[in-house]
Amino acid sequence: MASYDPPPILGRLLRLADTFSLGAAWFGGILTLVSVFIICFDVFIRKFLGFTIGGADELSGYAFAISTSWSLAFVVLHRGNVRVDVIYQLLPVRLSALLDWLSLVALGVFMVFLTYYSSFVAETSWLQNSAANTPLATPLWIPQGLWVLGLVWMCLVLALMLIRASFALVTGDIDAVKALCGVRTSEEEAKEEAIAGERMVRGEIA
Repeated sequence: MASYDPPPILGRLLRLADTFSLGAAWFGGILTLVSVFIICFDVFIRKFLGFTIGGADELSGYAFAISTSWSLAFVVLHRGNVRVDVIYQLLPVRLSALLDWLSLVALGVFMVFLTYYSSFVAETSWLQNSAANTPLATPLWIPQGLWVLGLVWMCLVLALMLIRASFALVTGDIDAVKALCGVRTSEEEAKEEAIAGERMVRGEIA
């Protein structure tokens, strides 16, 4: 089997993408937690003080959409996306690697179409100065724009992954294809859980 060393610039870009995607995932998580606290606070004062701050449900919807789009790249980089692998596990290694590459292509095509048409939604809101039909009257281009930016980042990360996976597939480096876009094995998941457990025992953040 031929060995494959990815171009240095591609490796650096993927490492930078992973670091940035981790930060984006943390941002999405914090945004979600903030929306949860706002909703809890709103429920509390409505129950015991008889009034509401208003807009908690609207803001939580924006937070959910934005945090989801900005977390997608990190999930794909760490092969956390769900795939049906019942038949996949029974296939020859080279054939399964080809399917891994095709799955990355299919995901990329889907994301490009989704991002393309989503950008029209944000652009229309910007041009028409559309605002939410709520007491907050939020300019819709703001949450929609942040949502679309997350999708754009996902497309860029997928492009980097596809370039590297294509080089690996052409040179016959099946292990590189598997490590980049293959389905995680039960052994890999067990090892990650063990490492996370050790970090929790030591008092580190998992």
